[in-house]
Amino acid sequence: MPQPLDQALAEVRELLLAPGLTRAVAAGRRRGQVPTVTRAQIRPVSLKSGPRLQIVTDDGSRPYTRNVAPGAEATAAIDELLAEPFGNWHVETGSVTLQLRITKKGEAQVHRSAAAGPSPETTHDRAKQWLLDPGDPLFEVLGGNAAKRRQIDAFLRALAATLPEHLPPTLRVVDLGCGNAYLTFAAYRYLAERGVAVEVAGVDVREDQRVRNSAVAEQLGCSAEVTFVAGTIEAADLPFTPDLVLALHACDTATDQALAQAVRWGAHWVLAAPCCHHDIAAQLKGNTAPSPYGEITRHAILRERFADVLTDSLRAALLRLNGYRVDVVEFVDSAHTPRNLLLRARRTGATPTAEQRAEYDALVGQWGVKPALALMLS
Repeated sequence: MPQPLDQALAEVRELLLAPGLTRAVAAGRRRGQVPTVTRAQIRPVSLKSGPRLQIVTDDGSRPYTRNVAPGAEATAAIDELLAEPFGNWHVETGSVTLQLRITKKGEAQVHRSAAAGPSPETTHDRAKQWLLDPGDPLFEVLGGNAAKRRQIDAFLRALAATLPEHLPPTLRVVDLGCGNAYLTFAAYRYLAERGVAVEVAGVDVREDQRVRNSAVAEQLGCSAEVTFVAGTIEAADLPFTPDLVLALHACDTATDQALAQAVRWGAHWVLAAPCCHHDIAAQLKGNTAPSPYGEITRHAILRERFADVLTDSLRAALLRLNGYRVDVVEFVDSAHTPRNLLLRARRTGATPTAEQRAEYDALVGQWGVKPALALMLS
């Protein structure tokens, strides 16, 4: 049943400014009126400077993000949005979902429903929820199709499984070979929402990537917490010593450079998704395989696949010899990318056993290879 518009907007205002807000979206336009922006999204975020209300507006060409402080600043910003002639409001809180539609007559059609609680019927669906909301402004700024979002979600689940429940008050993260920084920003978003202060640095050899990624950080309102450096992995000048090192799809021995740097820094946690594996493959091609494994390296395709396995086995072993506990897991389903292996390491400081050293020495000795990571750590 229609109700007065001012009354309905007052209810929306109350929900938007209440502590229980989850997210809200305003879109569309009223008859004969045009808002100054085509869409607005609102959600609470936790930043280093404290809780903020994040408002992302889109003028049709690009989104604009701002983070406003609770109190007078947030109230003024919300009142500005409520004054816009949007045709629809969708507001979600911890207890209610409200949908407001303005009719052609300028009246309010309001639908309210209780927020869904956990139930046996929804347990399976809830388990599949994204760790980073697909509606997050990150995806509007960076783009990304469904496959990219699945990859980001898989990465965040691996990150969640790596880190302990209780994190340090300030968590310092470096992404080595960050490229377009999809995962750099995703890591920041996810970790910031866990309620810790996060400092992130992305490193890439290309200066144009640094400029582009820095501009994205400005758009997303996180340039104070997420910075970018142009330089090589080995020579990058970071503003801090990292607790967490990411190296995702760094090509060939760039992965070894990242792992070596992580060990030198004494990073507490490391996530590395290797890409191509040319170094060990080339060494196998020039060597005679130990008996009775000649067939493994005689055929190029088998030799390349075995080189992948051997390379990452040796990387895991070397991390173990340097005081890390290592798990080798699937990164994302192989249907989405053939490069789907992830080295997940946590520093324990444990001294390697004689058996572990002997096993590593026997492996490199039998195959006659010299891993790049071993040379970098020597």
